[in-house]
Amino acid sequence: MPIDIQNQRKIDINELPKEIPDFTSSFEPKESLIKKWIINWILSAVKSNKIKENDILPKKSEISDYLGVSVGTVQNAIRFVEDEGFLKSKQKTGTLISDYNNPVSNVIKSTSKRDKVISAIKKQIIDNRYKIGKPIPSTRKMSEALSVSQNTTRLAYEFLMREGIIYSRQSRGNDSNWILKEIPHISDNEIVNFEKLTGDTLVDKLTKDIKVYLSKNCQIGEKILSHEQLAQIFNVSVKTIHDCFSILNEEGIVITRRGKYGTILAKNPFDNSYNELKENSIFANAKDASLYIYQKIESKLINLIKSEYNPGDKLPSMQDLSEKFDVSTNTIRKALMNLAKQGFITFGRGRFGGTFLIEIPYEQERQSYQWISINPDYNNF
Repeated sequence: MPIDIQNQRKIDINELPKEIPDFTSSFEPKESLIKKWIINWILSAVKSNKIKENDILPKKSEISDYLGVSVGTVQNAIRFVEDEGFLKSKQKTGTLISDYNNPVSNVIKSTSKRDKVISAIKKQIIDNRYKIGKPIPSTRKMSEALSVSQNTTRLAYEFLMREGIIYSRQSRGNDSNWILKEIPHISDNEIVNFEKLTGDTLVDKLTKDIKVYLSKNCQIGEKILSHEQLAQIFNVSVKTIHDCFSILNEEGIVITRRGKYGTILAKNPFDNSYNELKENSIFANAKDASLYIYQKIESKLINLIKSEYNPGDKLPSMQDLSEKFDVSTNTIRKALMNLAKQGFITFGRGRFGGTFLIEIPYEQERQSYQWISINPDYNNF
């Protein structure tokens, strides 16, 4: 039955429970605590007729402010609640209350990359005969083995933790943080063929379409339309567009600049010739090359974290770090955001907020020409 959009009610943020989860006294991930909080509220509110099927959940940004956590944390929690069948997403509408008593009526989503990675990790555990009570590879090593992002692997590990298959020991080292609790079972409908892991998801397919669009409509160095505008063009959610541009950014096709500069096209998506932006070149002047000073600071942050901090620790404030490294807070923010995208740190809001270490980071190999022109150590290179 089609949804009657005109009669849909938007749930006010003040209708959510006044008592929020206690994030300070539990080792359980925030996403898991929020998931339980949302499910318990839905069960109670539906029973008392305060909400009904197809009512629209408040925006993720509103929920994040309400709980004092990041939007990304709320987004992950809502995905988990969707997995349980209590919520469903509808493009251009939002997140809706689902008829959890009738799974057949729920929206059937195509298998996400996270779901594929979950199946692949289960297969890795079985094939490598990992023992109960023994560590399994860190998110970094598992990501390398499966050729997927660390963030996707982290989400898959958290799902397996909720399923009781693994648990986090909150240890200091990368290799012994995740411990096998139970040998997983792979059902017939799960994707167990490793080659299928690289199969196209919605984001993969849309990324290809965006590449075609950019090659036809944009010049190198030109500012690209906003994510909201592209979402309307391709008739998808802004989140899906954001995921696509994360891939394009990693491939060096686009460069995202903060503030009014927006996202620009760095090179032709289908042209392998060396025609990228001048600020990517070894001949970049100091003004252009300064775009990449955050990479130098990121390296210093990694070394600081390795020597002085453990998973779960709260890192110094951006202001303190900017004073320590003698750079702007904006540069620190950009470096921290990059570490967050890789799944090494997370941000919390509210009274007990801050920047927290999830996993000891490692420094990826970088193209030295991106920052060498501003590195005083190499003036005589």
